[in-house]
Order: sequence, then C-alpha cells, then structure tokens
Amino acid sequence: MKGYVFHGPGQSAWEEVPDPEIREPGDVIVRVDAVTICGTDLHILKGDVPEVRPGTVLGHEAVGEVVETGADVRTVRPGDRVLVSCVTACGRCRFCREGVYGQCRGGGGWILGHLVDGTQAEYVRVPFADLSVYPLPGALADEDAVLLADIFPTAYEVGVLNGRVRPGDTVVVVGAGPVGLAAIATAQLFGPERVVAVDLAASRLQAAKEFGADAVADASEGPEQLVEDLTGELGADVVIEAVGLPETFELCTRVVRPGGHVANIGVHGAPATLHLEDLWIKNVTITTGLVDTHSTPTLLRMAAAGRLPTRALVSHTFPLDQMQEAYDVFAGAAETGALKVVLGVPQHEVVPVHPTSG
Repeated sequence: MKGYVFHGPGQSAWEEVPDPEIREPGDVIVRVDAVTICGTDLHILKGDVPEVRPGTVLGHEAVGEVVETGADVRTVRPGDRVLVSCVTACGRCRFCREGVYGQCRGGGGWILGHLVDGTQAEYVRVPFADLSVYPLPGALADEDAVLLADIFPTAYEVGVLNGRVRPGDTVVVVGAGPVGLAAIATAQLFGPERVVAVDLAASRLQAAKEFGADAVADASEGPEQLVEDLTGELGADVVIEAVGLPETFELCTRVVRPGGHVANIGVHGAPATLHLEDLWIKNVTITTGLVDTHSTPTLLRMAAAGRLPTRALVSHTFPLDQMQEAYDVFAGAAETGALKVVLGVPQHEVVPVHPTSG
C-alpha cells in the first residue's frame, strides 16, 4: 500500500510501505476512506515531536471500513464503517479505568502516527479496537465524521471543559485555526455571555465570526485592550490557547481575570515564560492536556443530529494520493485560507434523517 512517511524534520513522502497486519488479538485493520491533517502533524514535520521516528506513517484521524479483526475484538466486524480515534485505550491501566485514555500506560494513548504507523495511508492497524474505533451512523458523512477523531474532542475537552466555561462567561480563544474554531463552537454549548477570537489572519477572524464569535481582535493590535473594554477591566473568565507559541500563551495569561482559567490546547515546541511575579496573587488556574476522547460518543450523537458545525470546517478536499499537495495547502493556510483538509472519496451513501410526526 501507500502511506505518508516521515523521514526526519522537513522530509516526508507519499510512498510504498508494507501492508499492516494483525499483531495482537485486539487489533483491527481499517481501509481508510477519509483522513485529515492535524496541526500536530506539522509540528512533527518541524521536529517538535522527537519521539516520532523516521519511517513512521503519519496521521491519527480517519474514517474507514473494517476489513480484518483480531480474535478478541467484540464491538466491530469486517464491513463496519468506523471512526478511528486519535487516542487508543487499553482499558485496563489506572488511567483508562479513570477515563483518562490519553495517558494510557498499557500501550495506548496517542500512538497512531506518533509511536506506531498512523492513518495517512490506504490501510491502518488500530490496536485496542473495542475502545478505539467507533461504529458510525449511516446519516453521518465521512467529511463530518473524520473531524470527530481529534479536533472536536480536543477543543471540547482540553479547551472548553478544562477551562470550565460557564453560563455568562467571557471566553477568549487565542488562535482561530481549526481547533480554535471548534472551541468557539463548543463553548457556546454552555451559554457564555460572549466569545472573543484572537488571530493574525483576517480570513480566520472572519471564520471565527461565522462560528459564533461575538468579537474578534487582530493579535498584532493589542487585544488586551479589547478584552479590558468588554469586561470592565476585569479580564476574561476563560482563555483558550489554540496556537502553541510562547507569545500566544503569554498573551493568554495577560488577559485572564483573577480567579480565571487558562486552558492550553496548543502543541508547544519551545519554552514559554510563566510570569509568576504577576500570576502568583491572582488565583489563576492553568491547565494543559492531551485529549482523552471520553466525549467522542456524545459528540458523535450531536453531529449525527446536526448540532455541530463539522462540515463548515472543511475548506479543501483531495484524493488520498494527493497527500503532499494537501499538506502544502494546509501548511500555507495564511495564503490558501485552509481550515481542515480532508482526503479520500466517500465510499458510502449518506441517508438523511428526517423527523417524523406523531
């Protein structure tokens, strides 16, 4: 088969790789029908994630069809259309028993496209399938479902839930890329008074408005003043960092109110200064996190019911074998206007669900 292989910082290629095989009784092999590219993949290509070894197939999000199962798999069978989650879970270790699947110590966690071959290929082996792939409703198209493998659970869990968004809050989302937009969308489930988006790109600020932001600010023009004006100089109740740069993290700590929350989503490849000389007295809570995907079943139901703006995030589509072109478009988002790129052609008819009377 072919897959998109990491060969070291700045080096990658769509090339022939060995077909995946069942290695453990809990494995499944999935034929990839739709896959997307994550900002984390760009960090890997920059060398920010040194655990990824040269020769690894990248990618940790996919929708596809199960073609083979190990002897112990009970929840899916060949022919089932499934979502491949970005996080796998052994189900037995302490963290899995607490629902903290991202920290799995039994061989799971974030391993696809990180410690083992990932989803940006024609086929992928998924370990611990009973807890790591999700059967999909027929009403949910591939382009919608694939965004529930990582981006929406990450924004919702690591941003909105960790940030403890509550009714009436002022929420500032720094970074209006795909994850930031998903955070804007899911923050609204909790009834904040306002959501403010901060970014450098005018196109992404416009997208933030379309996803429900009440105000936007150019990051280069002092967004601190806008937040002060909107909150009576109090500061934001919740600030979500969705970029992964030292300057954006430090901006978050400047605009949060005393007693507020800073929820970091961004993948950081360099140290950021923590200004404890200012923060020690402010009762600020700072959270970091890798998504656990405990919310995936809920988000799947919401997406199937049309309650999440998944399709609106897909700005470009490509055939699977145009992986390099898709990476170029996604990496050049400032020029291309890319949000999420989806590769692959849907293989299943989408059947709309209509409410019935009576």
